Amino acid sequence: MSALLRRLPLIWREAIEELWRRRLRTLLTLLGLIFGVGAIVAMQAVGEGSRREALQMVESLGLHNLIAEAVAQDEQTLKETRTRSLGLSVDDARAALQVVPGAERFAAEKPVRTHSVFSDDGQSNAEASGVSADYFDLSSLKVAQGRLFDAGDEARLAAVAVLGHQAAAALFPDGDALGRHVKVNHVWLEVIGVLADRDLGKDQFEGVQLGLESNRVFIPLQSARARFRFQPAEDEIDRFLLRLAQPEQLVDGAKALSGVLAQRHAGASDYRLVVPQQLFQQHQKTQRIFRIVMAAIAGVSLLVGGIGIMNIMLANVLERRREIGLLRALGARRGDVVAQFLREATVICIAGALLGLAFGTALAYAIALFADWQVAWAPLPILVSVAFCALVGLGFGVYPARQAAQLDPITALRHD
Repeated sequence: MSALLRRLPLIWREAIEELWRRRLRTLLTLLGLIFGVGAIVAMQAVGEGSRREALQMVESLGLHNLIAEAVAQDEQTLKETRTRSLGLSVDDARAALQVVPGAERFAAEKPVRTHSVFSDDGQSNAEASGVSADYFDLSSLKVAQGRLFDAGDEARLAAVAVLGHQAAAALFPDGDALGRHVKVNHVWLEVIGVLADRDLGKDQFEGVQLGLESNRVFIPLQSARARFRFQPAEDEIDRFLLRLAQPEQLVDGAKALSGVLAQRHAGASDYRLVVPQQLFQQHQKTQRIFRIVMAAIAGVSLLVGGIGIMNIMLANVLERRREIGLLRALGARRGDVVAQFLREATVICIAGALLGLAFGTALAYAIALFADWQVAWAPLPILVSVAFCALVGLGFGVYPARQAAQLDPITALRHD
């Protein structure tokens, strides 16, 4: 530390040494700046992590998608509903594709009641789902090995499967899954592809169930409906995704889709619509409220820190009146005295900002550890917090510095 100080210009070394002589008072002054900067840094890190996590989860649903989901109903309600509506179907998706403005493609999904999934080398607790060929693209899923379904697999009801990353690891520990077979319930399926790993970490977002694709077995939709047993009153599909060309069309598209389904289902409430983009906007609105509250708290802390700087500088001026008088008597100008005290205020600001950055970093990771939140960093808010800290410190340091400069040299020299 002493070696580092010796490298600094004399005027800055004197400022640091002066504050070090009153280190307890200086430390108490720093606390407000440390807590203020730390709160801003931690808020930014947690907020940015939450935003990226939310964006990742929404992208799994598709930012350009509209989603129609079948609503689970008890047996009696389902019987009454079926007198008016046959439930969600592929024909609903085809009708929406024709009517909804900007609709480009759709993908349908039908989960299979899965009792057992195993291979010759292992077993898994994975769930199976029948999906149409465009499901992977509309859900932003990428293949790591092999290939995905195509129209030919759908047309010939092929007994093939694409495995999620986790399911493939459980069923084939040696990592060689392609061309081998898995048995889902009573049906043997050939593995033609394995998905790239995409673990979202959560199974819900804003009340919407996420896919947990890493632990699933995907089967061509028509093949699944032909090879597995379903209840007569069940919906043909449990949900479909409708891709729109432009995100600006989502609001009008949702209204059009709602109208199409209401007409086809005779007003029955056996489905619900999900707009992933609106879920993301809702999440961001909640995060903005959180950031405003945290920014207000951090601002108060910085204000307290600034008042602390003013207090310590005024106390320093009072204690060092003889020194100030001597400097003026030796020819120091008022500007020199102002600069001297502003340098001390600057040292306090820099120290408070650096310690605040360290405290905020530790606080962010502590919150992430105990609350299971993600942490991410963006440089601009951190730079803004440091700059704001410096402005607060210097702003509150100007008045004491001017007071010191305006002391009468003769009166100051006579001060005890």
